[in-house]
Amino acid sequence: MARMKFICDTERCIECNGCVTACKNDNEVPWGVNRRRVVTVNDGIIGKEKSISVACMHCSDAPCMAVCPVDCFYRTDEGVVLHDKDICIGCGYCSLACPFGAPQFLSSGAFGVRSKMDKCTFCSGGPEANGSVAEFQKYGRNRLAEGKLPLCAEMCSTKALIGGDGEVISAIYAKRVSVRESNGRYPSNDIFGWTTAYGPMDSLAPKPTPAAKIPGAKS
Repeated sequence: MARMKFICDTERCIECNGCVTACKNDNEVPWGVNRRRVVTVNDGIIGKEKSISVACMHCSDAPCMAVCPVDCFYRTDEGVVLHDKDICIGCGYCSLACPFGAPQFLSSGAFGVRSKMDKCTFCSGGPEANGSVAEFQKYGRNRLAEGKLPLCAEMCSTKALIGGDGEVISAIYAKRVSVRESNGRYPSNDIFGWTTAYGPMDSLAPKPTPAAKIPGAKS
């Protein structure tokens, strides 16, 4: 079974925000929530400016899963980290634990009452029945069940953002680095967030959550 992962190639990202727009539009993400965002570092400094598309990386040892007091998180067979909004209490612990700032909350009222947490699902839906209206309303489209990859990566005009089987996309990135080196360019070979999210390249794949233990699973 493929282990789904994301890579953002900082040598290719042009800060067009096409990935952000594609995600919000296809999943009808509410105003005030960005499941994906583009961050630029060293803005305006020639030769040092880099843009990075950031979202949930679906970590192998996800800290959000470890700190959730109600165990609303679970991992699919493809390694995608999902959660059940019916169980989530909006405490915000996952937001504090996440190194990528992925968990999002809508605030309402004078005292900023938080909503249920929302985040990137790798276009893999949630515990509701695949393709159901309830699944779409809570989690957005389940493109993986349709045999498709996340739309953010599909719509990236420069293919800076790639998502899919970890072995396939890491091979694509390695080929790009090889071509750059052969052309006399020597950018860093490090992939943003890769080690933080997935550990060393030879790390074992994480075990999926057993079906019987998926919170709120619906057939």
